[in-house]
Amino acid sequence: MNSIEVCFSPELIHLHEVSGKLVVVVDIFRATSTMVAALAHGVTEILPFADLESCRAMQTQGYLIAGERNGLTAPGFELGNSPVAFLEGGYAGKKLAMTTTNGTLAIEKSKGAAAILIGAFPNLQATASYIQSQKLDVLVHCAGWKGRFNLEDSLYAGALVQALRESHANQEDGALAMESLFTQEGNNLANYLSQASHAKRLQNHGIEADIAFCLSLNRYEQVVGLTQKGELRVV
Repeated sequence: MNSIEVCFSPELIHLHEVSGKLVVVVDIFRATSTMVAALAHGVTEILPFADLESCRAMQTQGYLIAGERNGLTAPGFELGNSPVAFLEGGYAGKKLAMTTTNGTLAIEKSKGAAAILIGAFPNLQATASYIQSQKLDVLVHCAGWKGRFNLEDSLYAGALVQALRESHANQEDGALAMESLFTQEGNNLANYLSQASHAKRLQNHGIEADIAFCLSLNRYEQVVGLTQKGELRVV
């Protein structure tokens, strides 16, 4: 049986071995949820960037550019970090370059893994099934909030631990704790996570539709992974 563990922040990733593992990067509010939505609705690829300037430069190469800092669209970018923006398929066939406060940094810090997947509630079961086909040890890398623990990413980690129970042994305290929390609160995600600090930040920006989407379960069969060329695509 393979193993599963949880890293609660990019600031802690140095304490974990990524080599040889399948890393699932998760930033529920909202980067990884947005990535899954965009690719499920026809965007052909996403190039993730940790910094604003590298991402902005991709506009000259035919990419839509999406930039978010502190929950708001970064100045000079066409799009921010809203999954709802992609649901009507208006960007189908486009290539997207994307940078966010937390999620794209976590992707960058996960490089060196055997494989990197993007985790979100809307494709949770599809991602779990794909992981089980790969037969690799799993590390869930939570993007957190500016280096700190956050509730929504960690609760997703618990959901994935539970979904992989038959194939991946939970061998460390973080995974055990988050599986227990999801077992207790997973039937009422929206109510429980309304208390989360980042949910409150986003509510202050008036984007409740984004929050509702990010907490919806199993809408998609598409699984999103990072290619060797550094692009996010449906695998």
